[in-house]
Amino acid sequence: MKKVFPLLGPGILFAGAAIGVSHLVQSTRAGAEFGFGLLWALVLVNIFKYPFFQFGPRYTAATGESLLDGYRKLGKGVLISYYILNFATMFTIQAAVTIVTAGLASHIFGITNDLVLWSFLILFLSLLILIFGKYKLLDNLMKYIIIILTISTLVAVLVAIFKDQKGYSFTQIIPSGSAELTFLIAFLGWMPAPLDISIWHSLWSVEKNKITFENIDVKNSIFDFNVGYIGTLFLGICFVILGAMVMFNSGITFSSKGAVFAEQLIHLYTENLGTHTHVFIGIAAFTTMFSTTLTTLDASPRAMEKSSELLLGKKRKLNYWFWIILLAIGTCILLKYFMADMGFLVKFATILSFLTAPFYAIINYLLITGKHTPKKIDQIFG
Repeated sequence: MKKVFPLLGPGILFAGAAIGVSHLVQSTRAGAEFGFGLLWALVLVNIFKYPFFQFGPRYTAATGESLLDGYRKLGKGVLISYYILNFATMFTIQAAVTIVTAGLASHIFGITNDLVLWSFLILFLSLLILIFGKYKLLDNLMKYIIIILTISTLVAVLVAIFKDQKGYSFTQIIPSGSAELTFLIAFLGWMPAPLDISIWHSLWSVEKNKITFENIDVKNSIFDFNVGYIGTLFLGICFVILGAMVMFNSGITFSSKGAVFAEQLIHLYTENLGTHTHVFIGIAAFTTMFSTTLTTLDASPRAMEKSSELLLGKKRKLNYWFWIILLAIGTCILLKYFMADMGFLVKFATILSFLTAPFYAIINYLLITGKHTPKKIDQIFG
């Protein structure tokens, strides 16, 4: 374990960013509304997206650069397209993960039911962590968060399986009708994560190289990625199972109101583990979403900083902090108008990710198979 732990980093940050709305919200809803019927979609989308996510750590390990450096080599138009897409989606994505975190905080800690105020406090705390801890704290903190989340979720699933006396159908379902198809698109959009997280992964890999003072080789980089990716798939299945066993055919539907949804979500765990675990499970769920809020707040500004530097040809010292403060302010403004309908906000963000996925898939494929990527990356498959 002592030898493995230091190798982990960007892949665990990937898991921290991915295991959030897609798992706590979308996977649980999939189980609640379709039972085990959408497991095919969860597994299939993870398999399909795997190589496109893997291009991030592979490219950085082979070149020492981020995917954004590669996009610039493919042409300025490619980088400009990413710049516009990222700017158009980053506020909505940040708002979606922050409002879920705020809903959990409101339910667990009380104090106030004002989700905009909770969102402000959560974003402010995240800013403090990033200012004083920077990447190194992110790298270390996320490993323990993912361990806690995995253990608590696995225990909940095992208890649910042993306590359950009902029979379940594992017949797979193809949704029909506009409402079901809309949910399926949203489910696929953020499962396990939007494809642009491959860019975040490559940026985190560059930062990991800086703090270790060496370039991590392809083999270790892919190992780190696989640990994080398999973990996201496993936990996605766990949340579907919990949703199916506790809420399917129960007559209960998830509320679009943040505080109500948080109460329902925590009840999902405590009904299986017992009411005495309410506090522990609540904190575990909050920590999970807080980690997602934290990683997205770091990654989007980091991506905007790097793409701005590549487009303008020069580096500005405060560029990262400009983007991170702008993102925090924009998120609070957005939540002021959407806090009453968290469900719509999450659905809108996930569908946006689904629609932009082909762009990232095509560009990442062209980059990794083109002349700008050394062929030595193929050694991992040799």
